[in-house]
Amino acid sequence: MRSVQYGDRTIAYSVQERPDLKAHYLSVDKDQGVVLKGLRLPAPQSDKLVLRKARWILEKLALVQAVAAEDIVTGSRITYLGRQYYTEVVVDEAEPKARITFNHSRFRIHVSPAVADRQAAIQQALTAFFRAKAEEKLTPRVRQWAAKTGLAYADFKVRTMEKRWGSCTGANTILLNPNVVKLPYTLIDYVIVHELCHTKVKDHSKTFWTELSQHLPQWKQLDAQLQLFK
Repeated sequence: MRSVQYGDRTIAYSVQERPDLKAHYLSVDKDQGVVLKGLRLPAPQSDKLVLRKARWILEKLALVQAVAAEDIVTGSRITYLGRQYYTEVVVDEAEPKARITFNHSRFRIHVSPAVADRQAAIQQALTAFFRAKAEEKLTPRVRQWAAKTGLAYADFKVRTMEKRWGSCTGANTILLNPNVVKLPYTLIDYVIVHELCHTKVKDHSKTFWTELSQHLPQWKQLDAQLQLFK
């Protein structure tokens, strides 16, 4: 992370190397902050580019900070399968409340102008979207990992859990939080295999971690990565 001084303001920014870009450009959003994208440059040159757009950057940062963290607006980023996707909010009189569409490059949220609480309607639609995607993406994946590991489970259900990615009941029903589909597939698989191992060992004893290591030798690295999504 680099920074430049503009008057009495310090602008912190990160550099994202993009050899595919013919020119450098800046982006500002609430999740990544200020990012300079393009070919690698010496630090003085990248600082000069940021300073050249300093007034514009500060205006954009002010707009970003004015939007509540939980509000979903055009320009927000929604995380899905480990990636953040641009979001467009469209007022649509044909919609009774709110509806989510996703085309693998961006989210589009159609919202009725008649809804009293637009953000509540959007959050309700997103909750339904992630639950449906969890059923679609996770069900076959649990089945595949059970076959691969030889760890049998009785049933699988998607269930909202406030602070847990997953759980395994005493009767060996695997429960996964719908938010699991926000993770990259490597971490989705880690959560699944972790819970499948609980069909054999119910606690987090040394025996459990030994069992997990047999199926995912790199589980410690995966667990550390998973903590970043909490």
